[in-house]
Amino acid sequence: MTERPQRPTLTASTLLGIAQIIAWGGSFYLIAVLAAPVVADTGWNQAWVYGALSLAILISGLLAPAVGRLVARLGGRRVLVCSAPILAVGLALLAVAPNLGCFLLAWVVIGIGMAAGLYDPLFATLGQYFGSNALSAITQITLVSGFCTSITWPLVAALVAHLGWRGACLAYSAMLLLVVLPVYLRTLPPLPRLAHTQAHAPAASGAEPDRRMFRLLTASFTLAAVIFTAISVQLISLLQALGFSLPAALGVAALIGPSQVGVRVLQVVMGRNAHPIWSTLASVLLVAFGFAGLLFATQWAVVAIVVYGLGSGIRSIVRGTLPLALFGPATYAVVLGRIARPVLIAQAVTPLLGGYLQAHLGATATLAVLGGLALVNVATVVLLQRSVGGICRTEA
Repeated sequence: MTERPQRPTLTASTLLGIAQIIAWGGSFYLIAVLAAPVVADTGWNQAWVYGALSLAILISGLLAPAVGRLVARLGGRRVLVCSAPILAVGLALLAVAPNLGCFLLAWVVIGIGMAAGLYDPLFATLGQYFGSNALSAITQITLVSGFCTSITWPLVAALVAHLGWRGACLAYSAMLLLVVLPVYLRTLPPLPRLAHTQAHAPAASGAEPDRRMFRLLTASFTLAAVIFTAISVQLISLLQALGFSLPAALGVAALIGPSQVGVRVLQVVMGRNAHPIWSTLASVLLVAFGFAGLLFATQWAVVAIVVYGLGSGIRSIVRGTLPLALFGPATYAVVLGRIARPVLIAQAVTPLLGGYLQAHLGATATLAVLGGLALVNVATVVLLQRSVGGICRTEA
């Protein structure tokens, strides 16, 4: 008799969500708080300090396919367990960096840890453990981790205020070893027999997904990542250029987080039986409507940002659930790794291109370009939905 994949527990999903909050806060979101005190203390070039994150994202993107293959062949537990010490070492190197070169080298190490320990390898691991049942765990984890910046930015700022930026890096490094590593060891035991067999099956590392669906999915995820990164980096300055004061711009931008979390709660409650392609379509439409509001009805910027936040919140869920639904658990890890490379490389160059565009063409033109990309993404997802065809139906 065929052994059925187990179902994830709410406790395990919550703990993994907390681990992701810490991992993201000590890597992708760290420089937002750390850059100013680093520049003030060292006098290093500000562009290079901020650019260190782009370097880490680039390294992560280049390594993503290899990490996906490792997850498929060795099991995701080993990869995730290794990621926490790697990130911890990177942060420790930051803390003792005597010059800018060593600072950048530390971010290379952090980039390796990001490739092994953020959403994609975790989602691939859940696919190994739970098969199609991983969809609920992915949704629950993204719901918890939606509070990442709300928790980690104040935490890092408090650590910097009390320990200095170097002490803050050491304290965060310890947190990765004392919290994240035990969470992975506790919630991800050795693979059960079914998942272990899937992880080592030839199909897991060698099967080719449907090329048209794979290309459309990669294009959609890349476009969404470019838009998300540009808004994350530039939204405050774009709103100010449109006439908002700094406090008003901060207040409007702060609405994105609650919108993301709110829509994820709805997804958990109402979206359990719907195929993820419909959530993807809703996400790209909401993002496009949000940009339309910013461009053509600035007085409704609050509503536009909330609408954008709803779409962005759904995006984090479908990033894990849609590839699993389209390609199945056998090739899931490899597919995620292959998709992650262009997505992360695009994210790495977006701040540079977005800053150049805003500096030379202005805020309105920048929003127009991003809005155009959002419309292209809508068309891409419509084509993907047509390619998916008969599998895109609500389960009975």
